[in-house]
Amino acid sequence: MRADPSKTLTRLEFRFGEVDWEKATVKQYELEKDERVWRVFINGYAKNGFVVFEEDALPREELLRALGELKPEIKGEKKLSVEELIESSYSWNNILGQTGS
Repeated sequence: MRADPSKTLTRLEFRFGEVDWEKATVKQYELEKDERVWRVFINGYAKNGFVVFEEDALPREELLRALGELKPEIKGEKKLSVEELIESSYSWNNILGQTGS
């Protein structure tokens, strides 16, 4: 399966009111299995995280229901393309960004 590099994705940043490392691990695994979710990270210690998903395929309300037991609060939102997501994931971007400072 090929992904359209210009497809628009949504990244939601969260703060969680009711989470621990065990709940975070389970919920992250559940979301990772969903093909409509591109990236997910839930930190049970810091009580924050993010989800990158296709809002056309996975409505925001459905995502919030899936996260419901963690009491999510949206702290930020960003639109990005598949190409931007992939480029930001390259480890050399992290290294080059540090050397440019």
